[in-house]
Amino acid sequence: MLMAHPVVLKNLLQQYETLSALHAENGTKEARQRMEDVAYTLCVSTGTRHIDAALIAARGRLSAPHLEGEAVPTA
Repeated sequence: MLMAHPVVLKNLLQQYETLSALHAENGTKEARQRMEDVAYTLCVSTGTRHIDAALIAARGRLSAPHLEGEAVPTA
């Protein structure tokens, strides 16, 4: 299975956490839609079907010790 680069996962996690906080505070339609979009992308990126599993998988991948030497993409 293809896995998203750690930088991508970190970015998605940060976006989800920020949007989750915005949704909890404001409950705007736009924040909710964006949060759902990021949740979907996290699920696809981690090969999961539910956001809770995607969050666990992404955090696990980011905390894996073998990732320290991976190259960061430049673009």
